[in-house]
Amino acid sequence: MIPTSATTGHPRGRRRWVQWIVVALLIVIPSGYGAVAAVQSRDTDGAKSLKAEMAGLVDDWPARTQRSIYQVPIPYNATKVAYFESNAWQTSSLYVQFTTTAGGLDTFLAQLGAGREDLKGGAVTITADQSQRVGWKFSPAHDWAGATLPGHGDKPEHRITVNLDNPDKPAVYLVSTTTFR
Repeated sequence: MIPTSATTGHPRGRRRWVQWIVVALLIVIPSGYGAVAAVQSRDTDGAKSLKAEMAGLVDDWPARTQRSIYQVPIPYNATKVAYFESNAWQTSSLYVQFTTTAGGLDTFLAQLGAGREDLKGGAVTITADQSQRVGWKFSPAHDWAGATLPGHGDKPEHRITVNLDNPDKPAVYLVSTTTFR
């Protein structure tokens, strides 16, 4: 009688056993990574948005790319610049605040295709939900002026509110919203 691998414990039986373990691992490990990645990416808008909102406005200039995408021409002499970006599946917004000079405000508005005549006295054009998101408070005790420049095509919508308490140093608040189609 010729001995078989089952009776002798030769490598052939062990090889088959190792093959099954390797195949199982090749299936289980990638599946596990896929499951973990799915759970982590599932709540992209919820957890990530909440984390960003908790951080609030960032005291810095938005990146050049952000300014380009949202078409936000911050004047070169602007001070107290801060921003916050909110991203969602179909719409994204860039919230920006800065203080500039009277000439800087005129240049800023001109680069958006508007002028001071487009600012309506007493108007706060940034919605309550938007202002609450970054902690802006537009109390009626100030000299506000605002404009909403509608977006079309690749151009985002701009909601501009300006504090003109000091006309030589206007404070600008802007929400630029782009919609992806």
